Amino acid sequence: MTDHAALMDRIYRRQRYIYDFTRKYYLFGRDRLIRKLALRPGARVIEVGCGTSRNLIKIARAYPDAVLYGLDASAEMLETSAKAVARAGLKVKLVQAYAEDLGPGLFGESEPFDAIVFSYSLSMIPDWRKALAAAQASLAPGGTIHVVDFGDLKGLGRLGEGLLRFWLSLFHVTPREELLHGIEAGSGTGSLDLLAGRYAFVWTAQRSDGFWSAERRPA
Repeated sequence: MTDHAALMDRIYRRQRYIYDFTRKYYLFGRDRLIRKLALRPGARVIEVGCGTSRNLIKIARAYPDAVLYGLDASAEMLETSAKAVARAGLKVKLVQAYAEDLGPGLFGESEPFDAIVFSYSLSMIPDWRKALAAAQASLAPGGTIHVVDFGDLKGLGRLGEGLLRFWLSLFHVTPREELLHGIEAGSGTGSLDLLAGRYAFVWTAQRSDGFWSAERRPA
């Protein structure tokens, strides 16, 4: 882990204690994503940028037969995550690594994942395109990628958009509007739900949908 991991540790060293309480007021769409997972029994699910494991714990309760994994760049967040998983009495394999290096081998395994979740993490991953490419390469045939993240905010008005972008920048968060526009340009590719004001989007794509090529299309 190098500069970005150190940055994440600085950001979350103290925030991790209040993260779940504060983020519920503006990280919308996470529970909608979990409901849309529709996992089969025994599905192998990883959250990239798992943070406190809030989502993984909810996934485990909704899909008790799922095999769960979590990856995060921040050792500080993973410390909180491990404690939360233990308190919940769950078994989740957690690894500190970059999203761009995603693969079953990070967990000492060879089988690909059936579902890969990015919950408000692409907007914090410097090379988010490479992270999506790594996810595609790590996905089993018929598997799905699920993304919830900030949209282009264009429905919030100029003032609302400007204030939110300023607030997000304090936490090194950059909405990946290129991704959203690419998905919208690639009609028929995956399933896209937009939240009010284009504040955020929830996207599900199968490996066969060619989501990576859809992202590259111009808006």
